[in-house]
This record gives sequence, C-alpha cells and structure tokens, in this order.
Amino acid sequence: MPRTALRICPLCEATCGLTLTIEGTRVTAARGDRDDVFSKGFICPKGASFGALDADPDRLRTPLVRENGELREASWEEAFDAVARGLRPVVERYGADALGVVLGNPNVHTMAGALYPTVLLGAVRTRSLFTASTVDQMPKHVSSGLLFGDANAIPVPDLDHTDHLLLIGANPLESNGSLCTAPDFPGKLKALKARGGRLTVVDPRRTRTAKLADRHLAIRPGADALLLAAMTNVLFEEGLVDLGDLAPHVDGLSELREAIEDFTPEAVAGACDVDPDTIRALARELAAAPTAAVYARIGSCTVPHGTLASWLVDVLNTLTGNLDRPGGALFPQAATDRTPRPAGPGRGFSLGRWHSRVRRLPEAKGELPLSALAEEIDTATPEGEPLRALIVIAANPVLSAPDGNRLDKALGSLDFMVSVDPYLNETSRHAHVVLPPPPPAQSPHHDFAFNTLAVRNQVRYTRPAVPLEPGRMAETEILARLILAASGMHGADPAAVDTMVIDQTLGKAVQEPHSPVHGRDPRELAALLTGADGPERRLDLMLRLGPYGDGFGARPDGLTLARLLDHPHGIDLGPLRPRLPQPLKTPSGRIELLPAPLAADLPRLREALRERPTGLVLVGRRHLRSNNSWLHNVPALTGGTNRCTLHLHPEDAERLGVRDGEPVRIKGAGGEVTAPAEVTDAIRPGVVSLPHGWGHNRPGTRLGHAGREPGVNVNQLLDGTLLDPLSGNAVLNGIPVRVGPAGVPAALAPEN
Repeated sequence: MPRTALRICPLCEATCGLTLTIEGTRVTAARGDRDDVFSKGFICPKGASFGALDADPDRLRTPLVRENGELREASWEEAFDAVARGLRPVVERYGADALGVVLGNPNVHTMAGALYPTVLLGAVRTRSLFTASTVDQMPKHVSSGLLFGDANAIPVPDLDHTDHLLLIGANPLESNGSLCTAPDFPGKLKALKARGGRLTVVDPRRTRTAKLADRHLAIRPGADALLLAAMTNVLFEEGLVDLGDLAPHVDGLSELREAIEDFTPEAVAGACDVDPDTIRALARELAAAPTAAVYARIGSCTVPHGTLASWLVDVLNTLTGNLDRPGGALFPQAATDRTPRPAGPGRGFSLGRWHSRVRRLPEAKGELPLSALAEEIDTATPEGEPLRALIVIAANPVLSAPDGNRLDKALGSLDFMVSVDPYLNETSRHAHVVLPPPPPAQSPHHDFAFNTLAVRNQVRYTRPAVPLEPGRMAETEILARLILAASGMHGADPAAVDTMVIDQTLGKAVQEPHSPVHGRDPRELAALLTGADGPERRLDLMLRLGPYGDGFGARPDGLTLARLLDHPHGIDLGPLRPRLPQPLKTPSGRIELLPAPLAADLPRLREALRERPTGLVLVGRRHLRSNNSWLHNVPALTGGTNRCTLHLHPEDAERLGVRDGEPVRIKGAGGEVTAPAEVTDAIRPGVVSLPHGWGHNRPGTRLGHAGREPGVNVNQLLDGTLLDPLSGNAVLNGIPVRVGPAGVPAALAPEN
C-alpha cells in the first residue's frame, strides 16, 4: 500500500515542504505540504520532480576507484583505503596547501554538507579552499562583513510587510529567490501589489518578474553600482536621508556623502542608460514609501563592481531608515544560530589574509577565487607548490567556473582527486575515487544556512523518507570517513568525528559568560543529548544552545530535537524582528557606512562613468526548472522553455544576419561556443543571454539524458581574468562577446 512521508525540498533556496507518496522504497509522487509552517503547500516544478531525481538511473550506487586508468566499482572499504593512500602522501610531502578543497552549492542543501566540510578544513588545515560562492554571492558576504562585521549577517527584505520593493539583477519568479529564502516568492510579490505596494525591477531582460513590476528599467549590464550610487547621491542632495532608529548605530555618514558626490544622476546616466529624472524618481519613491526594501542578487554580484553594488544596497536601506525595521530589510534569527552574544564591538572582518600562489589574488571569507583553480594546478611558480590533490564535494567546476577547457586538462594532471558526487559528471570523471551519496529521500534534512536567510523565522526537520538502501552509505558517514582518511586517522570510528565536535562545542559554551550553560559540566550536557545518530545529536546540541533553545534546562519551554520531532510540519518562530545592535561585530560596534576597502575601490567605479560599451555584451539567465548544472539529467526539467539558446534582440539579429532557431556562434575571451538563436524583444538591444550550467558533451560522463541535449557551456566564453577585486568573484555578466551566424567564418562575421 502506498504511504506518505514529509520531506523538505533540497532543490533550491525556497526550502518548500513536500508530501511524498511512497510505494515500497520508491517515491512515486510529490506535492506541496499544506500544513508546512513556512511554505503552506507551495511547490514548483523542481519539487514536483523530486521522485524522478531520486530514482535517476544514472545516479551512482557504489563507489568508483581508478585502476589502470579506468574507474571501476569498488567496496566502501576499498574506496576509503584508496583515499587515505592518495591524499596523505601529498600532504606529507608537499604540505597542507598542496591539497585543495572545492565545495559546490549543493552542500548548503544537505545536512552533511552543512555539518562536515568545516570540520574537514579544520582537520587538513589547508588554505586552498575554493567554492561556488566566488561565481555567485561572495560580493554580498564581503560587503556585509565590512558594513556589519559579519560576512554572514545578510539582511533580507520583509516581503510580507513591505510597501515598496526595488529588485536589482534578481528574477525570483524563475529562481524562487536567492540569499532570501522565501517559499512562493511569486505569490509574495503579487500580494505586495494587491495591498497597494510598488514593485520596481532593474534588469536588462524583461523577465517574468519584470513583467509583474510597476516599473521595469532595462539597465545596461554591469552598471548597477553606478545607479545605486546616484540614488544615494540624490538622498543626500535632496535632504531625504532619514536614519530614524538607526541613528545611534551608524558611523561614517558625512564621509559617505563626500565619497559619492561625483555620482550624480547626470554623471551616471550615460553609463547606465537610465534617464537622470528616472534615477531621481527611484530615490524619492524609496525615501517616501512608508516602508521599503532594496534587494539585489546574482545579476548585480557577478559584475566588475559586485561588492560595491552589494554595499550600496544596504547603504540605501540604511539611509532611508529601512534597515532592521518591519517592512524593510531585517536580519533573520535561525534556530541553530549560536546563542546571541551581547551587543558591542567585535573583531570585524578582514580581507586578504593570504593570497593565491599564481596571481596573488586575496582570500575573502577564507576562500580563494574559483576562477584561479586551474592555474593553481597547472602553473609552476617559485612561491609554493601547485595543487597536487583535490577533494571535490558536490561541485562541478568544469561547467561552473570560467574556462572549463583549461580546468578539464588541469584536473587530469593531479596526483590524486576524490569526488563526493552522485553522478559521474564533467568534473568527477577525473577523480581517482568517487564516493556517491544516497538519493535525497534516503537522507535527513534541516536547512542550516537557508534559515539564516529566511523571510520568516521557523524551524523544520525531516528524517529520511525511506530507509537507506543496502550497499549505500549515509552522506554524513561518507564525509566523516573522508575527514578521517584525509587527516591521517583512517580506520577510526566515524562516530568519533561527531563526538569530537560535540565535545569541542560544549567545552567552549560552558566558558562563555553569555551562554545558557556557562559554568556547567560539558560531560553532563553531552549525556543529555538525544538523537538517533551523531548528526541528530549535533542538531539537538545546536537547537538547545540556539536563541530559541532550552539551554539544557535553563528555558524549559525552549527548543530541543525531541520537541521538533513532535512537530513534523515545523515550528513557526514568528516574523522577522529588529535585532540591532546585537548582530553587529564591527570594531566600532556600529554600522560602518564607508569601510576603507570600499572607499579605496570607488576610484575604479568613477572610471566606469566614462565607459560606453560599443559591441554586444553577454548576461546569463535563470529558469524555474533548472538549478545550475544539477538537474539537466531529469527529463521533466529540461522541456518547454528550459533550453540552452542565445537570446538576442530583433534589431541585433537583423544587423548580424541571425535568424531565429538557426545556430549562432558566440566568441569571448576564453573561447567560442555555438547555440541556437532565440530572437526576442524581452532583451534590450546590445545584450545577448545564455543560461548557466549547460555543456554536457564531454566524454567519460554517465549523464544519459543530459548528454542527449547537452547545450553549451557559457563559462567557456570566459578566460578567468575578469574578477571583482574585493571579493574575487568572477565577472559573468556584461562581458563583451562577438556573435554571428554559425556558418560565417570568424574573419567574415559582422562586427558587433
């Protein structure tokens, strides 16, 4: 008989609750959980396809080990023996930094990915960390770190209560939101309009979100920071700055005014291609609204001035008094956050504590730019050793990083590589060992990261919907064993990893004066933890020590794992609330409006005032049925409009001799690709668009459906040299390209 089970969807940042229909051990259907305290039944096509993804026949079921140049199936014991033999000699001979760790964004969608990579990094002590953040969101982390002293203190728009929302470089009707966890983002935007609110969208494409807006500005790609600086200028010049309750918490107001005085609407209009009167109107409307929020995402981050744009978003929210107030942009408080410390000065945020070996690129948030990964492997320098081994967890940088062809070759030269991945994909095919995690239905789920970005405070946890299939290993155990193998403790009980973390966490907590367990015996506290295994005990620990927790008895009505398990649809913890000054960790204990690194980058933005691109520039795009390169092997998610085509405006198509549906050649600094043309007036003239995550045509993969319709890799158009200097984030949008009919030789192609 079919049965049902609850599961939180792991396929995008919306984290919707699902009700799965299960026959035997197979998920046969998925629908929205109407009783979920957060998503209330909302579901998108990705969640509806949960069963197809879960049962994908191309998912690896057993480890693979390379022998005589070929990957073969192996036992788990063989696989971890090979990992220990492959990694330890590299570290012992060349040092810890010769071992690189690459983390993909699926890590934030699993419990294992949230709980173990930080432990791995602490155990192997390498500074060679590369993640998907530097091809996505690192500018926001850096700007938050500099403004607020904490790279993870990211305010989110109070979507349910705001009167005015300005969206920049974001398309939540397709992406479901990013760095803003909000089930049914489309419904929240429609509700905003229904209650008389105003929605403005700034995007070079007329996206589905832009079509919903009261005003759509088709800005020139890459000019977001200039637009925001001019709006800031208007607030000062017209006397519209009103800090309200923020006034005691803000430093640098007069210095900021002086720093942006050059960025008048007239000065930026040409570079932005936005009329000065419109810029003034945007600033006045933002200041006049009863409540308002500015929200910007990947389109504003993956550009040359991504960190400045991210900073100016929060500057505008601050200057209009909308930061940290209902209806504005607020700091969420997740149930697994550490016990809030008393407000006061902190250590702040530092950049460039170390640098990459080849280009001397500075670290940000402990990470080096993913764009530098290939050169750190294939380039010799007098300083330090090249990367000789890699641990790659849930990442596919051959498709997601610039110049995948170079990285593809570099990976083949490594002494050793281990991938934790359910697929043999464009990256994992180079591994000497592949460790496949089980399908999501066989794994537990709690959203550690996304709850810190949620538009409503809540907590949910779901245990595996079906038992672990014989022969599989839980992802948590895979990563625990990987930590032991990489750190020289191969063969130890993997449960020791969780025990170590619990002991260390409690040892620190009992010494913190503001902790609810200050002065208690950590062994006594450890004995009180509940849970079926180490990961659940760690979740119980984090809940108990968190802002809503029971404090191990100090607050009897507080959260524990046992209480959460009694609420299978989750526990609502209420709307976002003002929290300042507690989240601030700057040296001053205040919002530092003009941090020195940002002030030092403003001359580069002034240079952009004179820039006028004359040829075509490229931007990416999202689709509701995609999430980077993950989901192209699921047939239900690659039909309809989810295709790898080049969008271009009819005027550009006519000038270039390109016809709708015919192949078109796109050439950038890093290479050339050919894709079908899709002529549409939904994109502004002078701009073309290719989606991200495609290019599944390399040999040696096991992605049957994706390989039949591979698309092309947009990141191959990049050579990896264009970066936002503060964050190291790759410049993926607004890059110059040449476009022409595929049959026309490059020398004869029309000039853009």
